[in-house]
Amino acid sequence: MTWIKTVPFEVATGRLRKLYERVTGPGNNVDNIMMAHSLRPHSMEGHMALYKNVLHHTGNSLPKWVLELLGVRVSHLNGCDYCVRHHAAGLRRLLADEARADAVIGAATGDGGFEGIVDPSVQQMLVYAEQLTSAAQDMDVANVEALRAVGLEDGQILEVNQVVAYFAYANRTVLGLGVNTDGDVIGLSPGSDNPDEWGHH
Repeated sequence: MTWIKTVPFEVATGRLRKLYERVTGPGNNVDNIMMAHSLRPHSMEGHMALYKNVLHHTGNSLPKWVLELLGVRVSHLNGCDYCVRHHAAGLRRLLADEARADAVIGAATGDGGFEGIVDPSVQQMLVYAEQLTSAAQDMDVANVEALRAVGLEDGQILEVNQVVAYFAYANRTVLGLGVNTDGDVIGLSPGSDNPDEWGHH
């Protein structure tokens, strides 16, 4: 599950138990990425708050599938199979079109050839995400201007930035602690865009 000790749901008490009850999926399943925080429940709480606000909040205006696509691409570039598997399943569910999902996920987990698969604005978001992931030190105002040029408002640019930054954090949590998918239910996501509701379905 992880390279460090974790506390199973069944024996969790106090604050950890309450947090687990907020994040559980079917059968009281807690994703291993969340269970990895069990020795420091406050960091689990911070992780979930960030995750919900960046990816699952009514204040976002970009389509949720686009945010998931960015997450899959960033996770692939970072070599994080755990996050690729979870978020590719969520992306597939959101697209609700098997052929399109195959093409989009194939590009996201391959060479990134998105032309003809997603529209130019999404392609430019992916360009931004790829550079911020692979060469953050080379970012400059031109990267933001390129997003404006394809119609993104500055608030939407912030959404893209935060998704890329969140997955850098999540990927390194997983990779640095040896989190795997053993026992996870792949592809669950929050059942609500309410930032205070954390349950997965």
